[in-house]
Amino acid sequence: CNTPPSVCVTSCCVSSVCGQPPLNPRIVGGQAAPEGAWPWQVSIHRGGGHICGGSLINNLWVLSAAHCFRRGSASDNTVYIGRQTQENTNANEVRRTIVEVINHESYDDSTNDNDIALLKMASTVTFTNYIRPVCLAASGSTFHAVSLPWPQNLMEVEVPVVGNRKCKCDYAGVFLITDNMICAGLEAGGKDSCQVLNSRWIQSGVVSFGRGCALPNNPGVYTRVSRYQSWINSKITENQPGFITFTSSGTDSDLSASCSLVPP
Repeated sequence: CNTPPSVCVTSCCVSSVCGQPPLNPRIVGGQAAPEGAWPWQVSIHRGGGHICGGSLINNLWVLSAAHCFRRGSASDNTVYIGRQTQENTNANEVRRTIVEVINHESYDDSTNDNDIALLKMASTVTFTNYIRPVCLAASGSTFHAVSLPWPQNLMEVEVPVVGNRKCKCDYAGVFLITDNMICAGLEAGGKDSCQVLNSRWIQSGVVSFGRGCALPNNPGVYTRVSRYQSWINSKITENQPGFITFTSSGTDSDLSASCSLVPP
């Protein structure tokens, strides 16, 4: 692959536009996101209110978490793309009903392992400055830093990835952390919730679970997207999402993490 160092793009058609927000050239941590900053962010509604977030990954499919769809039918869910706030009218948003929900066949609701789902919309969306797909981390990607939004107004925050060895230590005896998961958060707490490379944003995790909210040494736990490239491509056989292999630079501090559960 002759692309820039540490990145390899696959699925050419979607990857030509994925992960490139025209109205947001850089991240601004911990404040309200400008309109159009995250054009792949999806608000999923059921029963008249927001229940979960998701990501637009091509013009017909949304990536989300399986724990959001444990019950009910696909048509119970509506998605809003291009939405900036849950409080006011959003001039740039579009609305779609969901016609199919595919939870991972090995999703375990007791451990939240394989907490990933695909949602098929009733019709395609047109890409605009406010509506675009995100790139997905390809198999073999490694990350040392991650972020994700949604309160009443779309927010953005930058938090570091916590290596799985340290994450296992932080949650020893509380949660099972598997290789299908990726953790992120500050040791001191205070922030919680894509990695940017050459102006492209790559989604590395899907929000899954955690203990409390932004507590010290209690990182958020996400489904590791790169573990599911084959699964996603097996379900979406046309206009497949854009996958990018990303390799973090620098030293992996997680190699030195140890505790009784994770020996040196």
